[in-house]
Amino acid sequence: MQQESGRRVFLATACAAASACALHGAERTASPRRALGMFVYLDPKDPDASLAKVQELGFSCCEIYLNSFGDALAAAVRDALERRGLFATALFASGPGPQVYDFYRGPETIGLVPREWRRRRIDALKEASDFAKRCGIPAFETHCGFIPENPNDPLYRETVDAIRELAAHCRANGQTFLYHAGQETPVTLLRTIIDVGLENQGVGLDTANLIMYGKGHPVHALDVYGAHLKAVNVKDGLYPTDPRNLGKETPLGKGAVDFPRFFARLKAHGYAGPVIIEREISGPQLYEDLRQAKAFLETLV
Repeated sequence: MQQESGRRVFLATACAAASACALHGAERTASPRRALGMFVYLDPKDPDASLAKVQELGFSCCEIYLNSFGDALAAAVRDALERRGLFATALFASGPGPQVYDFYRGPETIGLVPREWRRRRIDALKEASDFAKRCGIPAFETHCGFIPENPNDPLYRETVDAIRELAAHCRANGQTFLYHAGQETPVTLLRTIIDVGLENQGVGLDTANLIMYGKGHPVHALDVYGAHLKAVNVKDGLYPTDPRNLGKETPLGKGAVDFPRFFARLKAHGYAGPVIIEREISGPQLYEDLRQAKAFLETLV
């Protein structure tokens, strides 16, 4: 994602999908069919309308993006999920302040790396984690930013400390803390997870981000992440050819991911959790691309 449930009542017909979507342990157990879901930008004024689209497109689960929180909204989101028999795998939030998705301003503005916004973002993301708990969502995900590759860089240690504080808050809420990967190399992320040192951390792999940021390839990254892989968002894209700007996002199958190889490698690693489709456009074309992506992935997943 560039821009940037406790208990749940399920209909009997949704039980199998809910089992497949559970993030605490189910991602590494065998299931007859891995659940497909979509990344949904939730309208805080009408969350039910946003979730109705998830149901209309035939998905059983979703990841929710939201930066607005409150008790009334949490109750509305939880109610809509339950009435529609949907499971929210994670809540994604990014916090306050500017976030510029390029190679020059990105390191200075995104995630928990920039000192200027770090304290405010930690506090806001803790609030988001609390909101997710009220909704019954079992995981919280965010971009941590351009984590320095040099472990001797003072910013690296500061960022590790910030992530540990946020991940510990998620742990107290019974949640998995997910790194939305791709703005750092796989080795840097593995080092960060080890240095943070908490058992509730996991990688939320966006298949296009490593490519679009020029940090690696998702097929190879799986071997580095290993057992830390806890969530998968599928997106496609191209490597950057302009040193100032990210590579371009594309519809699934039109970029550099190589999904047959990726899913074969994913299966070899024993991942059996949900697969969330992510597409960062708006308007009618978004839903057409999601339909096509769903049909494409049903031949692979």
